[in-house]
Amino acid sequence: MKARRIIGDIVVYIILTILAVIWVLPIVWLVLQSFSARGYGGASSFIPTEFWFGNYAGLATNAVVSINGSTASSMYNFFGYVENGTLYLGAFVNTLLIALFCMVIATIMTLATAYAFSRLRFKARTGFMRVILILGMFPGFLSLIIMYWFMDTIGIRQTIWSLIIIYSGGAGMGYYISKGFFDTISKQIDEAAMIDGATRFQIFYKIIMPLSKPIVVYTALTAFMSPWGEYITASYVLGSANVEKTNWTVAILLNNMLAVEDGRRGKYWGQFCAGAVIVAIPVAIVFLCMQRYYVSGVTGGAVKG
Repeated sequence: MKARRIIGDIVVYIILTILAVIWVLPIVWLVLQSFSARGYGGASSFIPTEFWFGNYAGLATNAVVSINGSTASSMYNFFGYVENGTLYLGAFVNTLLIALFCMVIATIMTLATAYAFSRLRFKARTGFMRVILILGMFPGFLSLIIMYWFMDTIGIRQTIWSLIIIYSGGAGMGYYISKGFFDTISKQIDEAAMIDGATRFQIFYKIIMPLSKPIVVYTALTAFMSPWGEYITASYVLGSANVEKTNWTVAILLNNMLAVEDGRRGKYWGQFCAGAVIVAIPVAIVFLCMQRYYVSGVTGGAVKG
């Protein structure tokens, strides 16, 4: 039995190691390509033959600099209007603002909805939960046309505020894991607080929230990461053909770098890889720092008390 267990563990570790290598390999290749001096022509080689930092420098200067530094082709002529700094920096700030606003709004809406369905008992409770479950089966981009029309009607089309409203509008529909976590907290705590004169809001804000740090962190992380790399909705609402590119997100900017027209793929390949690496760093750092809360939030929300 002991030998069989050892052999089984070895097989499992070998499989996990292979899966880990397969998962990490594209990330390593992307990082190496961001330092490649040969652009798209050197993408066939896993390890670049020449390393340099010109791709990152180009993002900071709106230029494509040659490896010897003798030539510089301005990105301004291709991307058009640039205001208050480099285009990549502006797109990064736009993406960050959208993600932060969505994180705050979506976290509040999701946790409030989950608390209401977990603690309150009202006549339409089951019906609302079933309707939300059915609506969640449909992909969000099915409603892009009506959302675009609505944003145009209220006059905020092609602005980052329209994306914030769209990303945050349906946040309450993702209440399932948070509700499962709240179900594990004893309702006797609520009853004791109500006897002492606490209101529902005070119970939620001063008692339940401090006891629910894992699920709060989990909800905030998922709300932050959802709009961070999203492209379909952003490109449709903002419009990749927008004359003034100052409202672009990083996803739209990076996608336009790889357009095949005018040889852009070969020209901006290195900067595309560098931009992808930079945009992944904040999410990776936040996730690594909050990983223990993230895992406990998922596992805690998967158990119904």
